[in-house]
Amino acid sequence: MAKILTSLNNTIIAGFLLAVIFVLIMMQWHDGGFSNDQAWWAFFFRWLHVLSGVMWIGLLYYFNFVQIPNMPNIPDDQKPAVTKVIAPEALFWFRWGAMSTIITGIILAWLNGYLLDAVTIGLLSTGTAKASAIGIGMWLGAVMWYNVWFIIWPNQKIALGIVEAEAPAKATAGRTAMLFSRTNTMLSIPMLYCMVAAQNIW
Repeated sequence: MAKILTSLNNTIIAGFLLAVIFVLIMMQWHDGGFSNDQAWWAFFFRWLHVLSGVMWIGLLYYFNFVQIPNMPNIPDDQKPAVTKVIAPEALFWFRWGAMSTIITGIILAWLNGYLLDAVTIGLLSTGTAKASAIGIGMWLGAVMWYNVWFIIWPNQKIALGIVEAEAPAKATAGRTAMLFSRTNTMLSIPMLYCMVAAQNIW
């Protein structure tokens, strides 16, 4: 067991193998066995969407609840451990978690047949409260994704010294990245409400 848990790669592989085992077990419980139909693929992409979202929003909350508030408490000689090692790695998973979340969300909406209703927030069709809720959630998620890739990440590259810049430019970039990260934290609350509401209220 230690061999699995002391390696992140082995831990992730083991997690996916356990998931496959549970899928196989649950197939036996399903009437008629495994069905490779639209409903199964929709379920599969919902699972990937949630998994990706946990990575993305989890890291968003790590930055905003842990790293940013505590950076002033870290002695200057120790800050490079965060800015040169931890932050760049966390930002890698953060931005690709965002990308994976939006791609799997679009695929999921298409598989479930509500992509157009969601994108138009139900305004171009008869519309339903569910389409409106999931649409608002998707648009909030899209704004957050845009912020990650086109505002937060480019500014973080400057702030962290990945891209060369003078000290004032680094400070400005760091502040911009922080403000848009806070914006995403704010938007994540109604976004998650809309996503959950669409699945559980209507």
